[in-house]
Amino acid sequence: MLRYETLPVTAFQQNCSLVWCDRTHEAALIDPGGEIPRLLEAVRKRGLRLTMLLQTHAHIDHAGATGELARTLKLPVVGPHPGDQFWIDGLPQQSVMFGFPQAELFTPTRWLQDGDTVQLGEETLQVRHCPGHTPGHVVFYSATAQRCFVGDVLFAGSIGRTDFPQGNFEQLIASITERLWPMGDETVFIPGHGPESSFGTERRSNPFVSDRALGR
Repeated sequence: MLRYETLPVTAFQQNCSLVWCDRTHEAALIDPGGEIPRLLEAVRKRGLRLTMLLQTHAHIDHAGATGELARTLKLPVVGPHPGDQFWIDGLPQQSVMFGFPQAELFTPTRWLQDGDTVQLGEETLQVRHCPGHTPGHVVFYSATAQRCFVGDVLFAGSIGRTDFPQGNFEQLIASITERLWPMGDETVFIPGHGPESSFGTERRSNPFVSDRALGR
């Protein structure tokens, strides 16, 4: 079974997720935005073997520590979609703009496309390309655990911002309704910030994407 621990990091309280296969103890960090010692201590305490870094998108609070971790631990970086190349290129400028420690550039070992899968031990994560917050944003879905790691696409009671460069509100709404909702109302999602929720809860009550808000 896929297991996970949510580790809010940086002043932005970004939810970095430590995920692992409980049979093989192979682990990944989804969106390691910062606080590297704390992230590695969480891996150590659980007796896990960190094998990869997964990126939903390349905003600084989600990718600020990715380059350093990849370089120092020789870990592959999987994701995001190539649409976020310009955000990766701009990580040093993002660091200055938002007051983060200087972020290292990185080149994903593997870019991701809609419909791809990522193998973590005996667990398979399905990849959906969900543009709108950023053009290259992806999410990671575990069908067996009924969990989806959605980055900044969707939040409990809200949705991701679309006022950054190449953000697109209509795309974001389509990503949520066409690519997240089919995963099922019972699926719990782990957002990039704030508490978990379920797709069913958001379909019923989210003021931006509920069925009522969309006139459905």
